[in-house]
Amino acid sequence: MTSLTHPRILIVEDDKAMRVSLVDLLEAAGWQVEALPRAERLAERMAEVQPDVILSDVRMPGMSGLELLDTLDPDLAPPLVLISAHGDIAMAVDAMRRGAYSFVEKPYEPRRLLNILHHAADQHMMRQTTARLKNRLAQLSGLNRVLLGETPETIALRDEVLDLAQSGAAVMLQGETGTGKELVARALHDLGPQAEGPFLALNCAAFSVEGFETEMFGVEGGAKGRLRGADGGTLFLDEICSCPLPVQAKLLRLIEDKQVTPLGAPIAVPLRFRVMSATNEDTQEAVRDGRLRADLLYRLNTTLIALPTLRQRRNDVMLLAARFLEEFARVYETRAPDLSAEDSAALLAHDWPGNVRELRSVCERRVLAARRGSGSMAQALCRDAPGDDVPDTLREAVAAFERELIAKAITAHRGRMEAVAEALGIGRRTLNEKIVKLGLDKEALL
Repeated sequence: MTSLTHPRILIVEDDKAMRVSLVDLLEAAGWQVEALPRAERLAERMAEVQPDVILSDVRMPGMSGLELLDTLDPDLAPPLVLISAHGDIAMAVDAMRRGAYSFVEKPYEPRRLLNILHHAADQHMMRQTTARLKNRLAQLSGLNRVLLGETPETIALRDEVLDLAQSGAAVMLQGETGTGKELVARALHDLGPQAEGPFLALNCAAFSVEGFETEMFGVEGGAKGRLRGADGGTLFLDEICSCPLPVQAKLLRLIEDKQVTPLGAPIAVPLRFRVMSATNEDTQEAVRDGRLRADLLYRLNTTLIALPTLRQRRNDVMLLAARFLEEFARVYETRAPDLSAEDSAALLAHDWPGNVRELRSVCERRVLAARRGSGSMAQALCRDAPGDDVPDTLREAVAAFERELIAKAITAHRGRMEAVAEALGIGRRTLNEKIVKLGLDKEALL
């Protein structure tokens, strides 16, 4: 029996006697029923009725049931069940191939028809529930804002993040520099069951072989070690292919055992964390070159997310540029410059080797130039443009410095605003005012 209390159905049947029979059957079974004699009227009734399933005859004057099926959006429309007195195997196979939920022959067996319609309505309900949940999660996490863009590649990335967030599986993020690997890792963390826990990001290229255990595992009676900071949350290992080989062995043991033994301690300390990693290299090539342990790779790449380059999502460039220009205009207390046709052409023609990070820097240079009443996107794309990176007023320099300092404090204290205010030596209210004035996005920093 369907979990819907009163499922809604649209019946399309040209034979009046059959139409009445179907209406009586379904209303007796608790359905909300709307019946139409012609398929051409379905579109105007769909929005009002919002059916959970459509039941349509195949052969009708005007538009046939199969033609009606072809007009429906498979991603949005409810399931369509076809019913016909002229059915055969070939017709049923064709109907299913074209997207019909099921095919029923007349005269129908009432119980079988009701079961098919109930299952179809249940499927529609679950699909709508999943879509609402994903949309709600995206709104709660700001995912549509954090992973901004409307190209198929960006939409697919957001969907992948939402699908994997609740999993505890290890995730490896692979992509060029500037594609937003840590940003995606933080989105996975924020949407997952570890969201209330810490997010510890470690740059593997900076690990010291000699001091690794002291710094990371801690010392009995002394420092706890940085890895304790991942307990109950997420451990993010950036630039994993650049990790020294001796350290890789220690990381492998850590990931396998989920515990650390501080130097001089008699027993190990258990940890709970989800591990994520990132690299801009070909991991298989790194394994062949002897720079990455194969057993560590297998522990890290349970799920692999390949981040698209900005070149692959070129149609997102203008949307991203508009957002970054507005962001930096708030920081430097000026108006965002309008984009001319020449500006758009320059942005779209560029190859973006630094990806979104490069675009962000270009937009900051453009706003700084606009603040002085000059500049263009073509000039901002030239890194050697004189003076473009340097604020030319004390107010701009102070704003840039405050923005960087507050952003680092928010990240360091994991968004605990009382601790951030205390570390910066200012009041909580003053901190909030500066965050608004400088256009800082707290969620994007965490």
